[in-house]
Amino acid sequence: MEPKKVKSGVVLLGALLIAAIALFVFGWLAEEMLEGDTQQFDAFVRTAVHQLATPGLTGLMQVFSFFGSVAVVTVMCLVMICASLYYRQALTATTLAITMLGVAALDVALKLAFHRPRPVAFFGSTPSTYSFPSGHALGSFCFYGMLAAILAARVRGRGTKFCIWMAVVFLVGMIGLSRIYLGVHYPSDVIAGYCAGAVWVGAIGFLDRTLRTGERERLDGRQEHLSGRDP
Repeated sequence: MEPKKVKSGVVLLGALLIAAIALFVFGWLAEEMLEGDTQQFDAFVRTAVHQLATPGLTGLMQVFSFFGSVAVVTVMCLVMICASLYYRQALTATTLAITMLGVAALDVALKLAFHRPRPVAFFGSTPSTYSFPSGHALGSFCFYGMLAAILAARVRGRGTKFCIWMAVVFLVGMIGLSRIYLGVHYPSDVIAGYCAGAVWVGAIGFLDRTLRTGERERLDGRQEHLSGRDP
């Protein structure tokens, strides 16, 4: 078996394993939340984070929260889809579109399923939607994670790839922290959002890898067929 195929298989297996663990954690968190067992943890973390509040830090957290908002993520996603189509990367554009449409559907469905009321916001107004899971955490995990995967696949050098992934991990982490800091989500909402995102990205990654492998095999088969016809 080719080394590239082995490496690809290992990466895919690892991603599916992470998705399975995330699904388990999400289910456990949801059960604990419904039973009221996350209240102590949520209250402790909310209080600890709120004690760090300063006017400057509040402004910074609002900026991070803005980068996880529906408006920003939607605009950036549309730009990425248009760029992918321009460079004739139809499969990438389709994957992005399916990913983010799924995120929107998951966010609405899960919030309605658990209908957890929002906490009282520390800063600004309290959103009117339900709290569990965090849509900012879910959306940012999926979109910026996909963006990192796309960029990392197109650059050379492990150092550059590592920097891309670390930047995205930092950004997604700060977006989740900003929601806790601003008081519009419980910490368990944010963790659940990340878990739901990991499950969804894992499913999309599996589908994308399957489609790309099938397309590559069809192209290889076509080339072999054409080579066999040469005199």
